[in-house]
Amino acid sequence: MATLTTRNGTSEHRVVSRAEWTKARVAFLKEEKEFFRQHDRLKEKRRALPWVKVEKEYVFDGPDGRETLADLFAGRSQLIVYHFMFDPAEREGCPHCSFWADHYDSLRWHLGQRDTSFVVISRAPLKALRAFRKRMGWRFKWLSSGGNDFNYDFQASFTPEQIAAGRAVFNYAPVPRDFTDMNDREGASAFYRDASGAIYHTYSTFARGIDLLNTTYNFLDLTAKGRDEDPEGTQDWVRYHDTYPPRPKAGRSRRR
Repeated sequence: MATLTTRNGTSEHRVVSRAEWTKARVAFLKEEKEFFRQHDRLKEKRRALPWVKVEKEYVFDGPDGRETLADLFAGRSQLIVYHFMFDPAEREGCPHCSFWADHYDSLRWHLGQRDTSFVVISRAPLKALRAFRKRMGWRFKWLSSGGNDFNYDFQASFTPEQIAAGRAVFNYAPVPRDFTDMNDREGASAFYRDASGAIYHTYSTFARGIDLLNTTYNFLDLTAKGRDEDPEGTQDWVRYHDTYPPRPKAGRSRRR
Protein backbone atom coordinates (compact mmCIF):
# COMPACT_ATOMS: atom_id res chain seq x y z
CA MET A 1 0.00 0.00 0.00
CA ALA A 2 1.19 3.53 -0.78
CA THR A 3 0.94 6.35 1.76
CA LEU A 4 -0.81 9.51 0.57
CA THR A 5 -0.47 12.65 2.67
CA THR A 6 -3.10 15.34 2.20
CA ARG A 7 -4.32 18.35 4.13
CA ASN A 8 -6.97 16.14 5.71
CA GLY A 9 -4.46 13.64 7.04
CA THR A 10 -2.52 10.59 5.92
CA SER A 11 -4.21 7.65 4.27
CA GLU A 12 -3.19 4.50 2.45
CA HIS A 13 -3.95 3.94 -1.21
CA ARG A 14 -4.20 0.64 -3.05
CA VAL A 15 -1.33 -0.19 -5.41
CA VAL A 16 -1.89 -2.80 -8.15
CA SER A 17 -0.28 -4.23 -11.28
CA ARG A 18 -0.36 -2.29 -14.57
CA ALA A 19 -2.91 -4.76 -15.96
CA GLU A 20 -5.29 -4.27 -13.03
CA TRP A 21 -4.77 -0.49 -13.17
CA THR A 22 -5.68 -0.47 -16.88
CA LYS A 23 -8.82 -2.50 -16.22
CA ALA A 24 -9.95 -0.02 -13.56
CA ARG A 25 -9.06 2.94 -15.77
CA VAL A 26 -11.05 1.60 -18.74
CA ALA A 27 -14.09 1.05 -16.51
CA PHE A 28 -13.82 4.61 -15.23
CA LEU A 29 -13.40 5.91 -18.79
CA LYS A 30 -16.96 4.78 -19.53
CA GLU A 31 -18.21 6.99 -16.69
CA GLU A 32 -16.07 9.89 -17.91
CA LYS A 33 -17.47 9.63 -21.43
CA GLU A 34 -21.02 9.65 -20.11
CA PHE A 35 -20.17 12.68 -17.96
CA PHE A 36 -18.85 14.57 -20.99
CA ARG A 37 -21.91 13.61 -23.06
CA GLN A 38 -24.11 14.86 -20.23
CA HIS A 39 -22.05 18.05 -20.02
CA ASP A 40 -22.52 18.57 -23.77
CA ARG A 41 -26.28 18.27 -23.29
CA LEU A 42 -26.10 20.80 -20.44
CA LYS A 43 -24.18 23.25 -22.64
CA GLU A 44 -26.86 22.91 -25.32
CA LYS A 45 -29.52 23.76 -22.75
CA ARG A 46 -27.46 26.76 -21.61
CA ARG A 47 -27.31 28.09 -25.17
CA ALA A 48 -31.07 27.54 -25.50
CA LEU A 49 -31.92 29.69 -22.47
CA PRO A 50 -34.01 32.81 -23.19
CA TRP A 51 -32.31 36.21 -23.34
CA VAL A 52 -33.09 39.60 -21.76
CA LYS A 53 -32.60 42.80 -23.74
CA VAL A 54 -30.29 45.29 -22.00
CA GLU A 55 -32.16 48.58 -22.06
CA LYS A 56 -29.99 50.63 -19.68
CA GLU A 57 -26.96 52.55 -20.93
CA TYR A 58 -23.77 51.72 -19.00
CA VAL A 59 -20.60 53.80 -19.29
CA PHE A 60 -17.33 52.49 -17.85
CA ASP A 61 -13.94 54.03 -17.12
CA GLY A 62 -11.20 52.01 -18.79
CA PRO A 63 -7.74 52.13 -20.32
CA ASP A 64 -9.22 53.47 -23.57
CA GLY A 65 -11.25 56.18 -21.85
CA ARG A 66 -14.99 56.13 -21.21
CA GLU A 67 -16.71 53.28 -23.03
CA THR A 68 -20.25 51.97 -23.23
CA LEU A 69 -21.20 48.31 -22.89
CA ALA A 70 -21.53 48.20 -26.68
CA ASP A 71 -17.96 49.46 -27.06
CA LEU A 72 -16.65 46.55 -25.00
CA PHE A 73 -17.71 44.09 -27.74
CA ALA A 74 -14.87 45.58 -29.84
CA GLY A 75 -16.75 44.84 -33.07
CA ARG A 76 -17.60 41.27 -32.12
CA SER A 77 -21.04 39.82 -31.43
CA GLN A 78 -20.29 38.23 -28.05
CA LEU A 79 -18.88 39.58 -24.78
CA ILE A 80 -17.89 37.83 -21.56
CA VAL A 81 -17.49 39.90 -18.40
CA TYR A 82 -15.79 38.67 -15.25
CA HIS A 83 -17.14 40.44 -12.16
CA PHE A 84 -13.98 40.98 -10.08
CA MET A 85 -14.48 41.74 -6.38
CA PHE A 86 -12.71 45.05 -5.73
CA ASP A 87 -14.43 47.35 -3.25
CA PRO A 88 -13.67 51.07 -3.86
CA ALA A 89 -12.56 51.33 -0.22
CA GLU A 90 -9.82 48.71 -0.69
CA ARG A 91 -6.32 49.08 -2.15
CA GLU A 92 -6.11 45.49 -3.37
CA GLY A 93 -8.53 43.30 -5.29
CA CYS A 94 -9.94 40.10 -3.85
CA PRO A 95 -7.15 37.46 -3.57
CA HIS A 96 -9.53 34.74 -4.76
CA CYS A 97 -10.65 36.71 -7.82
CA SER A 98 -6.94 37.35 -8.39
CA PHE A 99 -6.38 33.58 -8.35
CA TRP A 100 -8.95 33.29 -11.14
CA ALA A 101 -7.62 36.33 -13.01
CA ASP A 102 -4.11 34.85 -13.17
CA HIS A 103 -5.49 32.61 -15.94
CA TYR A 104 -7.10 35.25 -18.13
CA ASP A 105 -4.28 36.78 -20.16
CA SER A 106 -4.03 33.78 -22.47
CA LEU A 107 -7.63 34.36 -23.60
CA ARG A 108 -6.50 37.15 -25.92
CA TRP A 109 -4.85 34.67 -28.26
CA HIS A 110 -7.89 32.59 -29.13
CA LEU A 111 -11.20 33.95 -27.79
CA GLY A 112 -11.39 36.70 -30.40
CA GLN A 113 -11.17 34.09 -33.15
CA ARG A 114 -14.57 32.86 -32.02
CA ASP A 115 -16.24 36.30 -32.33
CA THR A 116 -15.99 36.89 -28.55
CA SER A 117 -14.43 39.65 -26.44
CA PHE A 118 -13.48 39.43 -22.78
CA VAL A 119 -13.16 42.14 -20.12
CA VAL A 120 -12.97 42.35 -16.36
CA ILE A 121 -15.14 44.84 -14.47
CA SER A 122 -14.96 46.04 -10.85
CA ARG A 123 -16.46 48.85 -8.77
CA ALA A 124 -13.06 50.23 -7.68
CA PRO A 125 -11.83 53.40 -9.45
CA LEU A 126 -9.67 53.04 -12.55
CA LYS A 127 -6.58 54.36 -10.75
CA ALA A 128 -6.75 51.52 -8.23
CA LEU A 129 -7.37 48.95 -10.97
CA ARG A 130 -4.36 50.20 -12.95
CA ALA A 131 -2.05 50.05 -9.94
CA PHE A 132 -3.11 46.54 -8.94
CA ARG A 133 -3.03 45.32 -12.55
CA LYS A 134 0.54 46.59 -12.89
CA ARG A 135 1.58 44.89 -9.65
CA MET A 136 0.08 41.57 -10.77
CA GLY A 137 1.55 41.82 -14.27
CA TRP A 138 -1.81 41.29 -15.98
CA ARG A 139 -2.61 42.49 -19.51
CA PHE A 140 -6.38 41.87 -19.84
CA LYS A 141 -8.73 44.82 -20.21
CA TRP A 142 -10.05 45.98 -16.83
CA LEU A 143 -12.70 48.66 -16.41
CA SER A 144 -14.39 50.44 -13.52
CA SER A 145 -18.15 50.39 -13.08
CA GLY A 146 -17.92 52.75 -10.10
CA GLY A 147 -19.98 55.35 -11.90
CA ASN A 148 -22.90 53.10 -12.86
CA ASP A 149 -25.17 50.30 -11.60
CA PHE A 150 -23.77 47.53 -13.78
CA ASN A 151 -22.52 45.24 -10.99
CA TYR A 152 -25.66 45.84 -8.95
CA ASP A 153 -28.00 45.19 -11.86
CA PHE A 154 -26.26 41.91 -12.67
CA GLN A 155 -26.31 40.74 -9.03
CA ALA A 156 -22.55 40.81 -8.45
CA SER A 157 -22.77 43.67 -5.92
CA PHE A 158 -25.26 44.83 -3.31
CA THR A 159 -25.51 47.63 -0.80
CA PRO A 160 -26.05 47.24 2.96
CA GLU A 161 -29.43 48.92 2.45
CA GLN A 162 -30.44 46.30 -0.14
CA ILE A 163 -29.42 43.52 2.23
CA ALA A 164 -31.29 45.06 5.16
CA ALA A 165 -34.42 45.45 3.03
CA GLY A 166 -34.20 41.87 1.74
CA ARG A 167 -33.72 43.06 -1.84
CA ALA A 168 -30.16 41.77 -2.36
CA VAL A 169 -29.81 38.68 -4.57
CA PHE A 170 -26.74 36.53 -5.23
CA ASN A 171 -26.66 33.34 -7.29
CA TYR A 172 -30.42 33.69 -7.79
CA ALA A 173 -31.22 33.52 -4.07
CA PRO A 174 -31.82 36.25 -1.44
CA VAL A 175 -28.75 37.36 0.48
CA PRO A 176 -29.29 36.79 4.23
CA ARG A 177 -30.13 39.99 6.09
CA ASP A 178 -27.27 39.40 8.55
CA PHE A 179 -24.72 39.16 5.73
CA THR A 180 -22.28 42.02 6.28
CA ASP A 181 -18.91 40.63 5.21
CA MET A 182 -18.73 42.06 1.69
CA ASN A 183 -20.54 44.21 -0.87
CA ASP A 184 -19.28 42.35 -3.94
CA ARG A 185 -19.20 38.74 -5.10
CA GLU A 186 -17.54 36.83 -7.91
CA GLY A 187 -19.25 35.94 -11.16
CA ALA A 188 -19.23 35.97 -14.95
CA SER A 189 -21.83 37.29 -17.38
CA ALA A 190 -22.26 36.76 -21.12
CA PHE A 191 -23.85 39.13 -23.64
CA TYR A 192 -24.84 39.05 -27.32
CA ARG A 193 -25.03 42.01 -29.72
CA ASP A 194 -27.06 41.59 -32.88
CA ALA A 195 -26.63 43.25 -36.28
CA SER A 196 -28.88 46.14 -35.27
CA GLY A 197 -26.73 46.90 -32.21
CA ALA A 198 -29.22 45.59 -29.64
CA ILE A 199 -27.55 43.94 -26.65
CA TYR A 200 -28.91 40.92 -24.79
CA HIS A 201 -27.92 39.38 -21.47
CA THR A 202 -27.66 35.64 -22.22
CA TYR A 203 -26.11 34.06 -19.12
CA SER A 204 -24.56 34.69 -15.70
CA THR A 205 -22.92 32.30 -13.28
CA PHE A 206 -21.67 32.73 -9.72
CA ALA A 207 -20.11 30.86 -6.79
CA ARG A 208 -19.15 27.30 -7.85
CA GLY A 209 -20.31 28.12 -11.36
CA ILE A 210 -17.02 29.88 -12.08
CA ASP A 211 -14.89 26.80 -11.28
CA LEU A 212 -14.64 26.02 -14.99
CA LEU A 213 -12.81 29.34 -15.50
CA ASN A 214 -9.96 28.31 -13.19
CA THR A 215 -7.33 26.33 -15.10
CA THR A 216 -5.29 25.55 -11.97
CA TYR A 217 -8.26 23.78 -10.40
CA ASN A 218 -8.92 21.83 -13.60
CA PHE A 219 -5.33 20.59 -13.62
CA LEU A 220 -5.38 19.74 -9.90
CA ASP A 221 -8.54 17.72 -10.43
CA LEU A 222 -6.44 15.30 -12.51
CA THR A 223 -4.06 14.51 -9.65
CA ALA A 224 -4.08 11.95 -6.84
CA LYS A 225 -4.47 14.60 -4.14
CA GLY A 226 -6.94 16.70 -6.13
CA ARG A 227 -7.43 20.23 -4.81
CA ASP A 228 -6.34 19.05 -1.36
CA GLU A 229 -8.28 21.82 0.38
CA ASP A 230 -9.65 22.08 3.89
CA PRO A 231 -13.45 21.54 3.64
CA GLU A 232 -13.94 24.22 6.29
CA GLY A 233 -11.92 26.79 4.32
CA THR A 234 -11.53 25.59 0.77
CA GLN A 235 -9.34 28.46 -0.44
CA ASP A 236 -7.50 29.32 2.74
CA TRP A 237 -4.21 28.49 0.97
CA VAL A 238 -4.70 31.05 -1.81
CA ARG A 239 -2.45 34.13 -1.82
CA TYR A 240 -1.64 36.86 -4.31
CA HIS A 241 0.83 35.18 -6.65
CA ASP A 242 3.60 37.62 -5.65
CA THR A 243 3.26 36.77 -1.94
CA TYR A 244 3.64 32.98 -1.94
CA PRO A 245 6.67 31.91 0.13
CA PRO A 246 9.54 30.59 -1.98
CA ARG A 247 9.69 26.82 -2.23
CA PRO A 248 12.85 25.24 -0.81
CA LYS A 249 15.19 24.01 -3.48
CA ALA A 250 15.36 20.25 -3.76
CA GLY A 251 18.72 18.90 -2.70
CA ARG A 252 20.71 16.80 -5.09
CA SER A 253 21.26 13.20 -4.17
CA ARG A 254 24.86 12.27 -3.65
CA ARG A 255 26.35 9.19 -5.17
CA ARG A 256 28.55 7.14 -2.96
